[in-house]
Amino acid sequence: MFKLFRKKSEVEKLESTFKKLMKEWHELSSVNRKLSDDKYAMAQALVPRIEQLKRNHETH
Repeated sequence: MFKLFRKKSEVEKLESTFKKLMKEWHELSSVNRKLSDDKYAMAQALVPRIEQLKRNHETH
């Protein structure tokens, strides 16, 4: 409940976007393989940025 009015951090926003893309990827995987592959590539492109932000957050 305390997180209700708190703004999301950049990591939380990226993780949310990643989860959304992976869900779309899974739904499209049996319908449109090309679009599915595009969603997967977009999601995987977010992974290095998420990991970098998490590492920076841990050191500060």
